[in-house]
Amino acid sequence: MNTAAKHYKCINSKTGYAISYASLSADMSPEKVKEELDRKRAQVAIKNGIYQETVYWEEIKDER
Repeated sequence: MNTAAKHYKCINSKTGYAISYASLSADMSPEKVKEELDRKRAQVAIKNGIYQETVYWEEIKDER
């Protein structure tokens, strides 16, 4: 059984490039989504050696 998910891309604001992707359950509360994306943002920034403030998440909208 597939659970509906929302998809996000992590973007480096200095370059404009997507540097990571994440999928989260569509059933998550907005507060939980923000908490999870903030945690992943910190991980991505550390992994890529960039300041956390230059990284942001953007939802990928389904274009069907």
